[in-house]
Amino acid sequence: MVDIPGFKADVNEEVSTILASDFGISVTSTNYVPHSGDPAITFPNLDASSQGVKVIETTVLYVDMRRSTQLSLRHHPHTVAKLYSAFVRAMTRCSNVFNGEVRGIIGDRVMMLFDSADCYTNAADTAYLINSICKYVISKHFTHDEVSFGIGIDHGRMLATKTGIRRHGHEQQNYRSLVWLGRPANVASKLTDNANKPDESTDLVKLKVAYLSGLGSLRYEEEWPHIFAQKFTHNPARGLMIHSDPNFHSFTTFTVRSTTDTATPPILMSKRVYDGLKAARPLGLEIQNKWLDKVTRKIPDVPNEVYGGDVIFQAFNPL
Repeated sequence: MVDIPGFKADVNEEVSTILASDFGISVTSTNYVPHSGDPAITFPNLDASSQGVKVIETTVLYVDMRRSTQLSLRHHPHTVAKLYSAFVRAMTRCSNVFNGEVRGIIGDRVMMLFDSADCYTNAADTAYLINSICKYVISKHFTHDEVSFGIGIDHGRMLATKTGIRRHGHEQQNYRSLVWLGRPANVASKLTDNANKPDESTDLVKLKVAYLSGLGSLRYEEEWPHIFAQKFTHNPARGLMIHSDPNFHSFTTFTVRSTTDTATPPILMSKRVYDGLKAARPLGLEIQNKWLDKVTRKIPDVPNEVYGGDVIFQAFNPL
């Protein structure tokens, strides 16, 4: 049986040690994406009251497979397992082409980071390559547009650290991954969530109202139901609802489609990434041809402008 009071006391002591003012955090700046075996990044050492972390100015890219839950329900487990394996392997290969580093795989989402040098152009080229692979290699194995992907990119300072406790034996590998903290990861994730989204539309009911207009002819006006209803008052004597316009004749209903949010391209990037890319490669085809454009759709928790496009490498274009 677990000694819950003792467990509580132990955890309280560990938390107090880490949060104490004399617990030191050694921060090392780097221009290269750290790996889990980096000796400068350590687990919290409660005996020495110290921990080592690294900070890098980097570009963060996320790629996400859409409708993975529906795919899991629709296909046999071995088919889904093969799809995930192919997806992760392909994304890792794409990352390596332009000096990216895969630093997170969570379900159907892969996170990549780039060394500080040329990170804007490397991240953008990786996004174009991923988009090309997803569209013309992976998707062709699934019919009816079952598989689609979203890509999000942001730039800024990221903190690499290790949390938890050191483990041994067969569980050791599970605790070796780095934990990445920073706003760019949050923004890139938000952009990924909103990339490659279709129009959001809804059908609304409107009225085509007919009014008498001299010589027995009718004129028609389109009205919203809630406005139309306000033009009626109850006549107790006649037990009827009376329209305020004596020329009211009749009405019919019809539906109109209203777009509440516009579609988004498969690649979304923050303004910081777009500006960095434009400064680093002003004569790039994506800049000169305006393949990346402002996105009108509002992205939650991304206050600044967002740019996006459906950019692919020419070698993948079936035309």
